[in-house]
Order: sequence, then structure tokens, then C-alpha cells
Amino acid sequence: MSDIPRFFPWQEGLAKAWLGQRERFAHAWLIHGMAGIGKRQFALAAAASLLCEAPENGLACGHCAACQWVASGNHPDLRRIRPDAVAQEEGGDQPDESAAESAASKKTASKDIRVEQLRGLSTWFNTATHRGGWRVAVLYPAEALNAVSANALLKVLEEPPEHTVFLLVVDAPDRILPTLVSRCRRLPLPVPSMAESTGWLAAQGLGDATQWLAAAGGAPLRALSMRDAGERACPAWLEQFVLAAAQGGAPDIGALADSLEKDPPAGWIDALQRLFFDLSLAASSAPVRYFPALGDSTARVAGAASPSSLAETGKWLMQQRAVADHPLNTKLFVYSVLSHAAQACRPRRQA
Repeated sequence: MSDIPRFFPWQEGLAKAWLGQRERFAHAWLIHGMAGIGKRQFALAAAASLLCEAPENGLACGHCAACQWVASGNHPDLRRIRPDAVAQEEGGDQPDESAAESAASKKTASKDIRVEQLRGLSTWFNTATHRGGWRVAVLYPAEALNAVSANALLKVLEEPPEHTVFLLVVDAPDRILPTLVSRCRRLPLPVPSMAESTGWLAAQGLGDATQWLAAAGGAPLRALSMRDAGERACPAWLEQFVLAAAQGGAPDIGALADSLEKDPPAGWIDALQRLFFDLSLAASSAPVRYFPALGDSTARVAGAASPSSLAETGKWLMQQRAVADHPLNTKLFVYSVLSHAAQACRPRRQA
């Protein structure tokens, strides 16, 4: 039997205060905050706590029958509504789907929350809750709702079923239908402190936690996933790029493009975006945020380059990220982006 979902250490205080109001609980909550801080875990741990029959300080006891059902993944009053692709990554199927629907979803691996998933909950809504307790639906990520499924959910929230709580997880509320936001109470989750994050990362066996946390923008779960994916806190190719620019030379764009050609564009463009954010900070004599190990080199580049060119390139990279998943020619796309970035880093007298 698996353990029930637990709150991360930096979430427990907020969770206890929030769950202490369960007698006056809203029917729908929008749990939001920066990516990589544990919002999904918070929502699943909250669901376990709401279903627990003997909560301790508002949190799931882990021992009662309800907690055992949650741990085994078969509590009758809990549903996870997530894209098929996410369900596959997590190693589970939608509990409200038929076997045929589940098999079909595995073939397509939809990245959207499908309207059928919401419509399929109607029978669940009309069934009495177990022992008269709560019924909890956890939906994540809410950004995966398409226009049709979002409107289907809106209809449910307009006339919510009795004894039912919806927990919607999203990075930013402005990424979902405004009318959905208006039907939910908002619960923002703060970014954990540096001490909380580095202490937790060190306990997970992550060496040099400060560098990893900086690379992840302060998000501890993202830092851990980067390590687990075999990444480096500062990618080797990015270090080569910055060191060459700091010495007043031109990075070997051809070699770098060859090394990145087979990598997912989202990853290396994200790294470039973080670098240019650091360059803009350094140009304003502010400490860098993402790559402190490159701080001296970043400062030299920023001091010689045009601040306006650095800022414009940062915005340009955002545009490239939007089209990066479908380049017509992958190698040419990588070469073009790196060349543009290198040009922005050149000393002003050479630009």
C-alpha cells in the first residue's frame, strides 16, 4: 500500500489554518502559485485531509479507513481529473473511465482535460457520499482545460453538487477562463524560503542545493526534477556561451547548435531566457538570479553590451519559445536563436 499524499514542510502551516475552516468550506478552490513549489501535492494532500475520518490538527491521520483507501487509490469519494498524458506519467488511469475509454486515452495520450472526463462525473455526483462525508474532485493542471471542457466545468460550478469540493490547480489564474476564476475561492501558495528549500533539497540528496535552487528560480521541486532528468544547475553549453562572450569573442555557434539540435527546444530556450534575465539584472548592477556561478562573467558581458539590446532579446526569446515546438528546420532554428543571442551579447563598439 502506498502512503497518502502529505504536505511539504513549507505547506503545513498554511494547510492547517486553511483546513481548520472546513465547516465553512467553499465548494471550489483555485490553488495557484509559481510552478515547481508543490501545488499539485498540496491539493492531493488537502483531498486526503478532507476525506480523513479522524483528522489531526486538520490534516489526514494516515491510519483511518478513509486514509487507507486514499493510499491505495480507490477511495469512492475522490476523483483526479487530469489529462491522459499526465495520468500516464503518474502511472494511473482515470478512475471514472471505462476500460475501453482508458485504452483509447492511452493511445492518444491527450494533453487536454477532455469534456468526457467531466461529463462522466455525473453519476458520481448523484451517488451518496461514503458515510455522509465529503466528495473531493482534484483537477490539474487547470490550464489543460480546453474551451469545451472549461465550459462544462463552469456549468457544474454554477450549480455545485452537495457535499462536493473542487480543488483546481493552476500556475496563474489568468491562464484559465475568467468565469471559472470567479466561481472559485482563490488560495495562493507562497514560494518557500531559501532556508526551507535548501534544507529540503539537501535531505533529498541534492548536493550544492543553492545553485540548483537558483537555476530553478527558487522552486524546489523544479530543482529536484532538473537533477533527476540528468541536467546540470548550469548547462555546459550555456557556460561555454557566456565565457566566450565575457572574453569578448564569439561563441562557436555551429558547435553549440550541433549539441542542442536533438534537445527539446523548450529546455534550452528556457535556459537562454533565464540567462538574459540575469544579464538585464547585471546591467542594472543587481545580483543575478538564476546562474550565480556565472555571476562574474555575466557582469562582464552586461557591462559591455547594450542594455536595450539585452532587454529586446529577452522579449524576442519569449516569442521564439511560443513557436519552438514546431520548427521547420530544427538545426537552422537553433543556429538562428543562438546567433541572435550572441549578437546581443557583443560589446557595444562591435554591435
